[in-house]
Amino acid sequence: MEEKSTIIIGAGIAGLSAGCYGQMNDYHTLIFEMHNELGGCCTSWKRAGYTIDGCFHYLTGSGPGQVFYPIWEELGALQGRTIVDPEEYARIEGKDGKAFIVYADIDRLEQHMKDLAPEDNEVIEAFINGIRIMMNFPMPVEKPQELYSPIDGLKMGLRMLPFLGFYRKFGNVTIQDYAHRFKNPFLRQAFLHIVNLQNRPDFPLLGQLQVLAWMHQKSAGYPVGGSLAFAHALGRRYLDLGGKIHYEARVAKILVENDRAVGVRLADGCELRSDTVIYTGDGHHVIFDMLGGKYINGRIQGYYERLPITPPIIHIGLGVARSFEGIPYSATGTDFPLEEPITVGDHKHERLCVRIYNFDPTLAPAGKTMLKVYFATDYAYWKKVKQDPERYEMEKEQIADQVVAALDRRYPGLAAQVEMRDVATPVTFEHYTGNWQGSFMGWQTSTKTLIMRMSKTLPGLKNFYLAGKWVEPGGGVPTAAMSGRNVTQIICQQDNRPFITTFLASSQQLTSTNNTFGV
Repeated sequence: MEEKSTIIIGAGIAGLSAGCYGQMNDYHTLIFEMHNELGGCCTSWKRAGYTIDGCFHYLTGSGPGQVFYPIWEELGALQGRTIVDPEEYARIEGKDGKAFIVYADIDRLEQHMKDLAPEDNEVIEAFINGIRIMMNFPMPVEKPQELYSPIDGLKMGLRMLPFLGFYRKFGNVTIQDYAHRFKNPFLRQAFLHIVNLQNRPDFPLLGQLQVLAWMHQKSAGYPVGGSLAFAHALGRRYLDLGGKIHYEARVAKILVENDRAVGVRLADGCELRSDTVIYTGDGHHVIFDMLGGKYINGRIQGYYERLPITPPIIHIGLGVARSFEGIPYSATGTDFPLEEPITVGDHKHERLCVRIYNFDPTLAPAGKTMLKVYFATDYAYWKKVKQDPERYEMEKEQIADQVVAALDRRYPGLAAQVEMRDVATPVTFEHYTGNWQGSFMGWQTSTKTLIMRMSKTLPGLKNFYLAGKWVEPGGGVPTAAMSGRNVTQIICQQDNRPFITTFLASSQQLTSTNNTFGV
């Protein structure tokens, strides 16, 4: 079989995935990464002996039986890795100290909710039943819908048939919509914070039901070691398969001849040719800057004009000389009201959510703990402030001061125990990942985008493919990996090749052909 060449732009999860599957299918792949580290948004960084995890809350597919798990096996991501399953998804506190604990075990969650609000038994039971239904929801991740045959479509339709009534009932319901169904005032308000709804008012109830279903099934745990260690596992898998990564190699231009992608030009002027180009970075940059907006249609234009993006964040990491023993592992953390609001940019926040990493001892020295807090914020504000370096640093320090003071009131004595403070802004994320307006998740998850599918190609441009969060609404590490896999399947189909995957089981490499798991 003729070995064809593929250039992949970006060594994030989507790029590493595309590289791994390309190598499995006898494509000669080469990844160009603008940063000096792989991982993209799936990253961590070190400060003063602490490791700040910039990505994971939980990993979908961390346990056997979930549809993403075979992908992680193929990519060598979980072999030999310790997974910690959360006891709680979230803990939401009221002003009087009362807490709504979103337990990962849904039987425990149901009883807890009924204890809090016995007058809402019917609404609670409907919510819990929705989680149970989503445990069996058939997610179509095994291959891209672009490759579905009529028979594939019929099979998927039959698998979806039992869920149609449920989807009609809840498909357009948001978290806010459902919160208003509770009579109990505390539960009604606390339910609004089950997801961080800052600037995300249209978050779908179905999305939350799915996450809680995965939590209950122990398929959404945390990989000990953090996000960058996880990305490194994919990097090792790619290199072991024969791939190559060039770091600090920014791609300045996609080379196009006769409406066909033929290679890339690097920022240093070097040009490299290839049969195929896969772009896994920022969609706005490649479509409108690198390709000059030539290969678009009304639908693509509309995405960037009308679809909201996940709000960028201010990310505060704290290294604390304290163990926080006895505090259960919460996937998203403890959300509590503030005595005094915290000002971030030009917005005041009345609540704070803190994640305490006492479940991952690799992130801090013995007896100490990493903490993380983040707030949704405005990109334009920080882009402007960055033009004045002194003011930029001052505002970051002021935010850290406010966060430490608030946490000291919640956990007395904490202020004196803080050994490390780190603040990252949307400009930080933009600098290291290149993502449009510093958005680390791409398109915002909503009732409209939950089942949206975007094309992996651009109209009129051959041999060029897109993968990653800007073609996968909802973003996230699993969908990025799936995206790289799907693009490779599309390329194999166009080259009349069977799609082949291999996976690692202990130290043995096993092979399957066409699909590891079928439609």
